[in-house]
Amino acid sequence: MEPDRHDDTDQLRVSDREREEVVELLGKATAEGRLTLDEYSERAGAAHAAQTRGELARVTRDLPDVAARPATGALAPATEKLLAVFGNEVRKGAWPAPERIEARAVFGDCRIELHEARLPGRVTRIDAEAIFGNVTIVVAEGTDVRLTGSAIFGSKQSKLSGPVAAGAPVIEVHCRAIFGDVTVRAPRKRWW
Repeated sequence: MEPDRHDDTDQLRVSDREREEVVELLGKATAEGRLTLDEYSERAGAAHAAQTRGELARVTRDLPDVAARPATGALAPATEKLLAVFGNEVRKGAWPAPERIEARAVFGDCRIELHEARLPGRVTRIDAEAIFGNVTIVVAEGTDVRLTGSAIFGSKQSKLSGPVAAGAPVIEVHCRAIFGDVTVRAPRKRWW
């Protein structure tokens, strides 16, 4: 006779990566208005302290599952996500930029530098959300920037001044700023 088998999944120990995925989910829930900043802080602490999958699952049990979200909100595999909650997130240098970037700043700052990046194709899409925070996108002069979205008690602006260069890459920026700023600008000039 076989011993009874039962599901011990809740007792499995979690990895640092699993903890970070839950903290990222909590950040998104905060940006969407599902959690207050106090709730985020408390739950993020609990996620970092979690030892088992059961403990980790309790932190997000009342939040929608990422896999259960509608396909319109699903991210393509060629997406990079930047999240700054009470902190900074920076992507710069000669990095391989994806086709789509999702940047969220909640009481924080996200900075995306594309002027030295290797762009994957002609069009790169950036979904920028700034809630009591800032998202700054740095592109080379002559880049074709298409800035759309809304700003409530905040701003969305392009500080590019030159004309669009022939065959220039297209950066589509879809933004939502609430008491925050989304800014597209050229790199600062060095004087030395």
